[in-house]
Amino acid sequence: MVNREKSCTFANCIKNYGAKKRLNKPKNIYSKYKMTQDEQYMARCLQLAKLGAYYVAPNPMVGAVLVDSKGKIIGEGWHQRYGGPHAEVNCFASAEKREDYSDCTLYVSLEPCSHWGKTPPCALLLTEKKVGRVVAGMLDPNPQVSGKGMSILREAGIKTETGVLEKECRELNKRFLCLMEKNRPYVILKWAQTSDGYLDRRREEKGNGPVVISSKLTKQLVHKKRAENMAIMVGTRTALLDDPKLKTTHWSGRNPLRVVTDRHHRLTANAQILSPDAETIVYSERTDWPYILNDLAARHIHSILVEGGSEWLNHILSTGIWDEIHIEEGPHTLAELTADQPQPVVGVAAPKADMNQAICTRMENQLLYEIRKQ
Repeated sequence: MVNREKSCTFANCIKNYGAKKRLNKPKNIYSKYKMTQDEQYMARCLQLAKLGAYYVAPNPMVGAVLVDSKGKIIGEGWHQRYGGPHAEVNCFASAEKREDYSDCTLYVSLEPCSHWGKTPPCALLLTEKKVGRVVAGMLDPNPQVSGKGMSILREAGIKTETGVLEKECRELNKRFLCLMEKNRPYVILKWAQTSDGYLDRRREEKGNGPVVISSKLTKQLVHKKRAENMAIMVGTRTALLDDPKLKTTHWSGRNPLRVVTDRHHRLTANAQILSPDAETIVYSERTDWPYILNDLAARHIHSILVEGGSEWLNHILSTGIWDEIHIEEGPHTLAELTADQPQPVVGVAAPKADMNQAICTRMENQLLYEIRKQ
């Protein structure tokens, strides 16, 4: 049983990440809720943070807003690129220049950092700017920070508050939080299936391409998902039969790290998944799922999109180590899609997923299901 179904076009199904004009009173993006003033400015932080999507990983997406005593926004910023200035630095770079900001409140979606990394600590910047109050959406679970940033501010006499729109802040950075809190990448399983529950017809040779289930628009949506995650994975059989590139060619953003298993060294040097224009890791000695996740976590990979095939998807489901399932269901049966193929056609069954908690949207004639692990 599906909880919700709604029609949507490509335009409203794929959200617009374009920049907004600076607003004195930020648009309430959670308009169905009654929000406090702090929540409204934090909502603006979240809008800004999303502008860093596709380019800041493995760092979290962070937005910051500087507000004066009259409630006017005098500065905004977000973390734009990994290794670049943090949201707080960019916020002050755009702000009205003052000797001190003691009458101002700095809103930021994640606790200001307290350690020296690729950039100096943002907590020290806020003390130097003499900000009067700092409101953070949530504490940073990174062990190098984890409350230390807010402690530095309080010791400097700055008023602090945390937990404003914390649920929304956690959702925004669910991948980063999974790496910090569970020491593994956030796992999304993705597949497309026919209306009668098949992934493909059974194939034994590379020359016979897969059954096409996705539409032009949903293929573009897949590339958006690739851009949102740091790694993408397929099993050996999928790599051999489909010879996929697994790159982000129909959406802006970086190519994900390509991951494939190959215990018997069957992949050839000219396989597209091994092309030099994107990085690839081949697991051959150890291919168990927990080991792969531990190794990726050690490489600071905070998310992985698993695109197949059926054996590998079923294996991961059996371990219980996953976070989301994304299923695209086409309008046609396997028989309808293979009517011009030699008969009989043997189908490859899609993995079985618990649809009781699934959320469904429609894109043209395709049904898109999303399941979150409870």
